[in-house]
Amino acid sequence: MAVGGETAEIMAGAEQKKNREKENEWYKLDLSAIVYPTLQRRDFSSVYRLSVLLKEAIDPEILQRAVDMAMPRFPTYKVAIRKGVFWRYLEPNNRPGPFVQQDVKNPCQPMNFKADNRYLVRFYYYRNRIAMEAHHSLGDGTGGMCLLQTVTATYLRLLGHEEIENGDFVLDIHQPPDKGELEDAYMKYANAKVCPPRPGEKTYRVRGTKEPFYTLNIVGGIMSVSEVMRVAKKYNATITEYLNAVLLYALMTKQERDFHIRLRPVKIAMPVNLRRFFPSGTLRNFITMIYPGIDPRLGEYTFEEIVTHVHNYMRYYINEKFLRGDITTNAETQRNPFIRVVPLFIKDFVVKRFYTMVQDKNSSAGLTNMGALKVPESMKPYIERFDIYMGQPFSSRTNCAIISFEDILTINFASSIKETDVERYFFRKLVQDGIHVKIESNRDAV
Repeated sequence: MAVGGETAEIMAGAEQKKNREKENEWYKLDLSAIVYPTLQRRDFSSVYRLSVLLKEAIDPEILQRAVDMAMPRFPTYKVAIRKGVFWRYLEPNNRPGPFVQQDVKNPCQPMNFKADNRYLVRFYYYRNRIAMEAHHSLGDGTGGMCLLQTVTATYLRLLGHEEIENGDFVLDIHQPPDKGELEDAYMKYANAKVCPPRPGEKTYRVRGTKEPFYTLNIVGGIMSVSEVMRVAKKYNATITEYLNAVLLYALMTKQERDFHIRLRPVKIAMPVNLRRFFPSGTLRNFITMIYPGIDPRLGEYTFEEIVTHVHNYMRYYINEKFLRGDITTNAETQRNPFIRVVPLFIKDFVVKRFYTMVQDKNSSAGLTNMGALKVPESMKPYIERFDIYMGQPFSSRTNCAIISFEDILTINFASSIKETDVERYFFRKLVQDGIHVKIESNRDAV
């Protein structure tokens, strides 16, 4: 008995030590996340939003229980951001929260790193909608969707729907995270032997009347996946290629109809989910940017020509070899021994200047497409649709975010300017192509 008691004490002591080590564990910012805190301003944060529309009204108390139960399963989201001498890092956050709130009219508001018990994730509810907002330094839309769907599944089980299983984006909250979920996958695959150069030409920028702080204008369209797919096939394109072409067409139309001294190239900044090409289960950032575009200085483009141009661009650039080279280019700066020892305030100054003067001018708008979402079969009867929002743009322009579930496809534009010309040209083109669109907005009138 004494031996058994000593063994139990040793095991308990080892478990306590393991828990203390886990509480003291910290995470380096991944290769993408390094940039986002640097761009932080009083009126800007790199925040995105994901939401799910259920078929019944939300019970906020049960939702709070679901959040409390699910958050420990996501250690890279249950963190606070800290500033070191050379780099920022994420440390475990054991403070109370995040707390469920009633939804707000203007989503994706700036996140003060010291507010809300230092959490960089928020949960909202409104009628039958659950929304989650996260700072991009924690992860991209894939990691965020895992958190949202896991919270939603936990919430539904607490309501009595115990048949809902784990799978797809729903993780088991009773299991510890897999090591691969926490990795910086960029550094794992940044091993190309050449670093492709970055595009650097200034593009067309949408000008408009800036909204007062902090106003984010949302204009969304809801449509049928099958209708969009039918039209895209008519142009021999995928849904993503077709919608990219429609946005380029809208931006080109806007530039031509506005006063201009000279035309500029029109480009879209589009994130590519690298998990499609490199095996990784990371819940952190693992995306890179491509820039499909057209140059109206070369002549007039028909819509069919724009679609063909986008189609060929995607075929050329979205492949394992080009993407490996792209992330290797990004990784070289972090690997540089000189840059590693440069103080953080100097890094911040250089990165912010580069982003403002070069990177932000490489595109006319942003577009992200999370594609067709999957949920466990037992969860489908309780879900109406999903939405995604890219949040406030860094500069005066509009961002477009696309997501689909079953036969419902939603496209949400977010901007901080009053004019909605780009959105109007975009949805008008869809209607002209025979797609039925239902418009929703947080504006009084669109």
